[in-house]
Amino acid sequence: RYQIHTGLQHSIIRPTQPNCLPLDNVTLPQKLKEVGYSTHMVGKWHLGFYRKECMPTQRGFDTFFGSLLGSGDYYTHFKCDSPGICGYDLYENDNAAWDHDNGIYSTQMYTQKVQQILASHNPRKPIFLYIAYQAVHSPLQAPGKYFEHYRSINNINRRRYAAMLACLDEAINNVTLALKKYGYYDNSIIIYSSDNGGQPTAGGSNWPLRGSKGTYWEGGIRAVGFVHSPLLKNKGSVCKELVHITDWFPTLITLAEGQIDEDMQLDGYDIWETISEGRRSPRVDILHNIDPIYTKAKNGSWAAGYGIWNTAIQSAIRVNHWKLLTGNPGYSDWVPPQAFSNAGPNRWHNERVSWSAGKTVWLFNITADPYERVDLSARYPDVVKELLRRLSQFNKTAVPVRYPPKDPRSNPKLNGGVWGPWFKEDEKKKKGDKNKGANKQKNKNKKKAN
Repeated sequence: RYQIHTGLQHSIIRPTQPNCLPLDNVTLPQKLKEVGYSTHMVGKWHLGFYRKECMPTQRGFDTFFGSLLGSGDYYTHFKCDSPGICGYDLYENDNAAWDHDNGIYSTQMYTQKVQQILASHNPRKPIFLYIAYQAVHSPLQAPGKYFEHYRSINNINRRRYAAMLACLDEAINNVTLALKKYGYYDNSIIIYSSDNGGQPTAGGSNWPLRGSKGTYWEGGIRAVGFVHSPLLKNKGSVCKELVHITDWFPTLITLAEGQIDEDMQLDGYDIWETISEGRRSPRVDILHNIDPIYTKAKNGSWAAGYGIWNTAIQSAIRVNHWKLLTGNPGYSDWVPPQAFSNAGPNRWHNERVSWSAGKTVWLFNITADPYERVDLSARYPDVVKELLRRLSQFNKTAVPVRYPPKDPRSNPKLNGGVWGPWFKEDEKKKKGDKNKGANKQKNKNKKKAN
């Protein structure tokens, strides 16, 4: 489902927020379990953990080994959300994995865990393995030996990033070798995907695309990925069709011969034939997002959106070749790799974009202009109106944003120094339930007496 249909359309789930992927959202592992799959997760969860029901083991995974938060130290698995609000974040199933805290770099530790799972499972029985490596994400840390090949990179962040990626590449190789060694490979599908664009201030690069992680420019939303499988019909081909992250859910359930109920209201499509056989994608559009909470564009208005859409709201939509953005677009420079000095991207090399014109609507032909250099909104007002109408239609189906304030009970100090579920149903409510129970018992006893 699109973010607007989960309530998670604004920002990320913070460690101290009583928030998680709503419990009525059925997950991919839950659907795969229905058709006999063993389901295992290794790595980064980041879908909320404030109550036990939100934990990976309650959302369809037989086993979970990894972290609950969005980031943390790669060796100590420690994370501070703010000064004094710090805790340990490495889990095995539902408990802190203190005994695994051996100072091993997380990319290597997660790979070892994957190898153990594959070694102990029967390869003739179906298995779904979700590996969400922490790399490459800040803080930028990597074992020393991986730096050797990158001494020529002047910028220290870029050098660390390259070292982390070299370690990740090695990890993917080791997972693939384990699939071969233990007899899974010939009947396996490996999907490798990033989750967002790079962060130029932390070693990432989206050049020649525009913008960075956290924006709706192509540099923020266009992610690299590949599918590798002996089961692919067309191997070694490049798919340039529209494919969105929501498509993995129906694609994989259909491949596994699972059931998708009609009332699930999915935004994803089964794209296996698109990937495997080079067919046209069933998709004609992608709603990148509508975020009603993000900082409003000062000059945005209903008038600028032809009375169809308030262009103060941050949103982006893609329909066939066209892409429309509205509102405050976020960081929108093009940052060439040579712009990386030790101070971060050097402002002298950036192509600064002036917002003095007060624009709040942009239109691009992404097929012809993937770098978003030529804004066509003035030239094609009818296309702008059509895409604004699509945005408005999508917005009618949006659920309210879930972005609750901090809960002081989330402090790891109150939980043995560990980040973990803290939410308990209100004591009052419990007392009320107890009284109800007592009354029920009294009535039962009365009935018996009668």
